[in-house]
Amino acid sequence: MGKELRGGYTTGACMAAGVKAALLYRAGEYCERLTLAALDGTMLEIPVKEVRETEDGIRAEIVKNAGDDPDITNGASVFTTIRDLPKGSGIVFRAGEGIGTVTKAGLSVPVGSPAINPGPRRLTENVVHELLGDDAALEVTVSIPAGVQLAQKTLNPVLGVVGGISVIGTTGVLRPMSEEGFKNSLLPQIDVAKAAGYDTQIFVPGKIGENIAVKFGLPQEAIVQTSNFIGFMLDAAAEKKLKRVLLFGHLGKLAKVAAGVFHTHNRVGDGRLEAMAAYAAAEGLPAEGVRRVLAATTTEDAMPVIEEYGLTKVYDILAERASLRSERHVFGELTVGTVMVTLKGELLGMDGHAREIGRDFHWSIK
Repeated sequence: MGKELRGGYTTGACMAAGVKAALLYRAGEYCERLTLAALDGTMLEIPVKEVRETEDGIRAEIVKNAGDDPDITNGASVFTTIRDLPKGSGIVFRAGEGIGTVTKAGLSVPVGSPAINPGPRRLTENVVHELLGDDAALEVTVSIPAGVQLAQKTLNPVLGVVGGISVIGTTGVLRPMSEEGFKNSLLPQIDVAKAAGYDTQIFVPGKIGENIAVKFGLPQEAIVQTSNFIGFMLDAAAEKKLKRVLLFGHLGKLAKVAAGVFHTHNRVGDGRLEAMAAYAAAEGLPAEGVRRVLAATTTEDAMPVIEEYGLTKVYDILAERASLRSERHVFGELTVGTVMVTLKGELLGMDGHAREIGRDFHWSIK
């Protein structure tokens, strides 16, 4: 039996704890550790690194502790500064250094707002109301200086959050990231693209497909990264009432979809070489060629065999099959097209739906 993974607390909990530490300090109480009630009722014990008065207000520093979760903000300092506002102003949140600003519609906070999600806001408001009452008027500025660099390792640039990271967390409790949690972190991309007017979207398993799609003239704003969770994202697209999806990516990923594999991590499902071999055999690839395809290490290694026998049309067939399998996966609630490319960005194959979607986007493929 594996060891139980340690939990931690979110950046939102760090912000709320910083506000609590600053308010207690102002009241004459300095604490090196405090208790914070998370939104799900969990009591969090959070160390306070420092609290001091500055020219901008009282500032507290809390160091993020993600436990055993592979969180990129683990160990980062979260600074929260409080300042009184005129009566009736309520609680106002400001983005300091390293905190992004929302520039695209479709997220949980409006365009132009600091990228501080509703959960952290509510958690902080609970602290303020507990210590100051419901009529409190307070400015809360949160900064994570490391956030400028860390944001490049997140989906924030895709989601339209510029200048830094987001203050996130649903309850304040950080439990080691499950696969479900990672999958759910991909979903806002669909909402942002839809809010920008795209009810036809381009799903790419990774950066290879994304970079080539942009090179071919497809709009960056309509591109959604799926990682290995193609089936999950197709289900979400159907639920969110998209009309069409263009799967655009490397042969190695999308050949798996043609085989009916919708979680494409190699430890979960494969079948890419088997799909290539089967459809090539149906088009006339002899047994010796089939054996060579099946013996290949990767789909790129198998491509010379397909070319040697003049059967490159099999890539269009694989694309058509991937689209058909995808439409069946969502019970016909979406139209799906597929484009398959090489690592070098060369077009291998596409189906009819892909051609229609591409023409509507005025792409550069003829």
